[in-house]
Amino acid sequence: MWNRREIMGAGAAAFAASSFARTAFGQTATEQVEIDLRQETGALDHIWSRCAGSDRASATLREAWRTDLERFRSETGLERVRFHGIFNDDLGVWPGGLNGKDPNFQNVDAVYDGLLERGVQPFVELSFMPKKLASGNTKLNFTYNANITPPASPDAWGQFIGVFVRHLIDRYGANEVRQWYFEVWNEPNLTWFFSGTQADYFAMYKAAAQAIKAVDPKLRVGGPSTAAAQWMPEFLGFCAQENLPVDFVSTHIYAGDDQKELFGQADRYPHKDVIPAAMAKVRSQIDATRYKGAELWLSEWSSDSPAMIAHVISNCLPYCHAMSQWCISNVFEEINFPNFIIKEGDGGWGMLAQRNIPRPSFNTYKLLHRLGQRRLAATGPALASRTKDGAAALVWNLAEVKQPAGIPGMSSQRIVTGERKNIQVRLKGARPGAAVRVSYVDQERGSPLPKWRELGSPQYPKKDEVDQIRRSAELAPPETRRLDKQGMLTLDLPPEGVALIELRA
Repeated sequence: MWNRREIMGAGAAAFAASSFARTAFGQTATEQVEIDLRQETGALDHIWSRCAGSDRASATLREAWRTDLERFRSETGLERVRFHGIFNDDLGVWPGGLNGKDPNFQNVDAVYDGLLERGVQPFVELSFMPKKLASGNTKLNFTYNANITPPASPDAWGQFIGVFVRHLIDRYGANEVRQWYFEVWNEPNLTWFFSGTQADYFAMYKAAAQAIKAVDPKLRVGGPSTAAAQWMPEFLGFCAQENLPVDFVSTHIYAGDDQKELFGQADRYPHKDVIPAAMAKVRSQIDATRYKGAELWLSEWSSDSPAMIAHVISNCLPYCHAMSQWCISNVFEEINFPNFIIKEGDGGWGMLAQRNIPRPSFNTYKLLHRLGQRRLAATGPALASRTKDGAAALVWNLAEVKQPAGIPGMSSQRIVTGERKNIQVRLKGARPGAAVRVSYVDQERGSPLPKWRELGSPQYPKKDEVDQIRRSAELAPPETRRLDKQGMLTLDLPPEGVALIELRA
């Protein structure tokens, strides 16, 4: 998965190759996993289901996007969606001119109605600036030309936010809206998304937070929604000084972010460990302030590697309340209009390719959704759980995946450092010879690429070809295996591969 920060001009960290051990004479390497079915270690919080990202608000009105959302919700347990631009002029919220003195929420209602009708809630990103309130004409250099200037008057901005929130409560009810999250802006530390200064953002946050709480103190507001985990001490210090509410802290991390900026040292971590290390740092920064214990939302991150997704989520569990992967669907026109459905290389951000075709990242979330709510003790690359019927454990063959730069679809090659492995899994407490079900996802299984390539890699697949590609990319039915006399199971996984083991009690 490519890294937005590289497109936006931030320096990308140099690629650090991982140190996977290789055995002599080309033999397949082995890795040990041990899962103790008798030892629960506490709750397994499904932080990965709480939210996922998407394109701008107006894209959610598209039939194809809504079809993708319905599938994502039903098959992965998705609870919320975060997207940009609920105040963009393309929704006609308050462009000024002949539209009168009051904002117009007709299209905003259509956006939120569409989410709620499909069983998900909005994670409300308060962006971008309506023309009527803007201090200038600087636009986001994306397809929808959003105004990224600070408000001409923070007080007028605050009044607008108050009108907006009161409208939501009038329409959806206080009990519903109290479950939503209100995040002030998107990546204000990047000139791509905000033309103002840090002080301008802080003033904007203050006005919005006070306005939201004035409507209903039980509503939740947070920020700063910065790229690369920046501004944390400054933001929290400002909020403490001004006695402002911070119900949650949000930030964004991509594996290719500049590690000197993140950690003060270039190339300190391989790509696979950048995101967990950054979340540990942010958690410690929050807990050193009066906002100790506040929810930490990683409201943007991404990977297209099944094993890296599993590894990052597993290692962020101690720090994050929620993780929002970017993004649900390749109905995605933020930077350009994709001219492909399937593509070699990065293939776009969407976990569902266009035409509702699942990619390995989507199928990885389907497997994660089958984990239970109680965590089991495990060593090695595994996330294990107690389920209603027994136990389920996700295991993986972690590979270092270079995060390519460029516009979605521009990169034609994925750089992966890793090797095929035999993952030897011991299920302590299982009956010898017990039957287990195993499901796989990698770049061949649960992937549209093999069938697409077989069809000649068409840029514009015909309808029957799209249907073939979609069917081929679905998760295969689980295979039935039996444990040996020692309760062992050996899985052959390619680099980036994951497997879900399910055992009935």
